[in-house]
Amino acid sequence: MIAIYPGSFDPITCGHLDIIQRASRLFDTIIVVVSLNPNKQPLFNAEKRMAQIRESVQDLPNVEVDCFNGLTVTYARMRKAKVLLRGLRVLSDFEKELQMAHTNKTLAEDLETVFLATSTEYGFLSSSLVKEIAQFEGAVDHLVPPHVARDIYQCYVQT
Repeated sequence: MIAIYPGSFDPITCGHLDIIQRASRLFDTIIVVVSLNPNKQPLFNAEKRMAQIRESVQDLPNVEVDCFNGLTVTYARMRKAKVLLRGLRVLSDFEKELQMAHTNKTLAEDLETVFLATSTEYGFLSSSLVKEIAQFEGAVDHLVPPHVARDIYQCYVQT
């Protein structure tokens, strides 16, 4: 069974990787989809985010990385996926994600949303938090893969 894991992944964090690694044991194929959101100003362009994710999941043979601009349900149909994968950190995530799952169900009745609770050590972690810490010259090495930390530092460090 194919599962789609959509998100902005700007940048991918250890919390995202936790969800991907655990889901890779549950599904035949995981497609991590960099979703393009015109309402956000990303730190990294889509190609860079995809490259960061590919390097992060290179040891997981059943994980693919792609990019899509449009409705996630449209992409899921195109890839013949039956599952949307979503990670949950806190209660506010659940409220937002449940609303989205119900909305997606009205658009694609055959598509199921599966929620995975994040591991405890990543319950606080978000891409926005990582960028804010880095912007104020804080260490993010423990929050993202090493190659992603290097990319982030290059964006914020004045030379």
